[in-house]
Amino acid sequence: MSEPLKDKQGQLLKGSLGVLLLATVQSRPAHGYAIIRALKERSDGAFDLAEGTVYPALYRLEKQGLLESQRSAVERRQRRVYKLTAKGRAALDEDAKEWHDFARGVSAVLETR
Repeated sequence: MSEPLKDKQGQLLKGSLGVLLLATVQSRPAHGYAIIRALKERSDGAFDLAEGTVYPALYRLEKQGLLESQRSAVERRQRRVYKLTAKGRAALDEDAKEWHDFARGVSAVLETR
């Protein structure tokens, strides 16, 4: 990916990272590295995010009450496993609807060029 496109993607990602993280853990709890890997896989490589991007966002979502975490032994290592809260599920539902509406609008405009 060219650097200017990567920069633009980063700017767009800032407003969407929370909903992407919530969506990633909605089906089952996961530790940070597994979340990073799942985002990359589910996006066909479009979201290959650094730990320094993901972990602060996970902490912020936890502080907001959208995620909760607990320590767990995974592959003989202690890791923090994140899980969606009821408040997080409601936020995800609302954010996903808003994102789909926005994307539909952008697509409609772009298709009329």
